[in-house]
Amino acid sequence: MKDAFGIPQSLLVLGGTSDIGLATARRMIARRTRTVWLAGRPSPALERSADALRALGADVRTVAFDALDPDSHESVLGKVFAEGDIDMVLLAFGILGDQAHDERDPSAAVRVAQTNYTGAVSAGLISARALQAQGHGSLVVLSSVAGERARRANFIYGSSKAGLDAFAQGLGDALHGTGVHVMVVRPGFVRSKMTAGRAEAPLATTPQAVAAAVELGLRRRSETVWVPGTLRVLMSALRHVPRAVFRRLPV
Repeated sequence: MKDAFGIPQSLLVLGGTSDIGLATARRMIARRTRTVWLAGRPSPALERSADALRALGADVRTVAFDALDPDSHESVLGKVFAEGDIDMVLLAFGILGDQAHDERDPSAAVRVAQTNYTGAVSAGLISARALQAQGHGSLVVLSSVAGERARRANFIYGSSKAGLDAFAQGLGDALHGTGVHVMVVRPGFVRSKMTAGRAEAPLATTPQAVAAAVELGLRRRSETVWVPGTLRVLMSALRHVPRAVFRRLPV
């Protein structure tokens, strides 16, 4: 069970090699988390990630999970929850894609959508049902500021995150009063292996900063968290810019 300050004893990270997911796990372990499940495709990177968290004193287990195989999600996640209550599920998987390439290759664009949205809907619903059955827990969903308004530079990725964001908000409303807390996290540009080699956007942040925001959001029982917080004001303004003007902005 989570303590009075919202820190989980047990954590399931969907996207077990995600920089943000691992930064969050490290922060939670430093506070009180003792059991961590890392779910991802079997790989040396997944095992190295697990070993690094074990070195911090946590009981860390890995489980094979593929966002693109929703037919397996029920079985895979069911086995995790059968081992004991999970206080927090962090939905941290996703791919950025390559906008220029994906516009010319619809199958690649579909892979972005299936990973970021379809896979997340499947895993999110199954996790939410399990959390509801145990009567408590938090589902933390990593969305993105890119989902707030489609931009020419990344509308394929942005549209997948927009769908995920709307799904998570609706799921949170559906679970209100059940003991399950759903929190949407909207980071801006995060310096991570996913964005390596790409031009850095204004107000760029780090996995560690996102992890700190997740912790604060859990303590406050927040429904939406922006990282950094100033993005909330900026995106509120950009959301209302006329489309003819917005498409000419260097964003």
